[in-house]
Amino acid sequence: MENKEKFMREAIELSIENIKNGGGPFGAVIVKDNEIIARGQNRVTSSCDPTAHAEVSAIRAASKALNTFDLSGCEIFTSCEPCPMCLGAIYWAHLDKIYYANTKTDAKNIGFDDSFIYDEIDLKPEDRKLSSETMLRDEAIKAFENWTNKEDKIAY
Repeated sequence: MENKEKFMREAIELSIENIKNGGGPFGAVIVKDNEIIARGQNRVTSSCDPTAHAEVSAIRAASKALNTFDLSGCEIFTSCEPCPMCLGAIYWAHLDKIYYANTKTDAKNIGFDDSFIYDEIDLKPEDRKLSSETMLRDEAIKAFENWTNKEDKIAY
């Protein structure tokens, strides 16, 4: 892919601009066929949406632009190493590659520490700080059975 540095600079510039506009210091672009097809900035506080990270915002915009949930053939350039939520979204979107500038340690050093989430994921649910409880599984499993038996489902 040509223009990698150009695409990363665009993500970095989005992160810098976003601070001036009341957002967090994060930006991302999604590229397909050497063209930027989507941009995203961290809008958590301005939109009151804890999922409005730059990467997730860019994925939403790219999916809308391409009219698909499968972003195979695309790459993401992000101003910072993705958090666990964004990393999960990147995997679910089937992006081909991640390029990032700042590291999660850099983010931790300015107050964006997600290391506790990585630590929590490794624990059994009953050992996590966030309490959770399984309930009504025998009722909920019906949806999974229906999905399993559905012949015209769209796998993802």
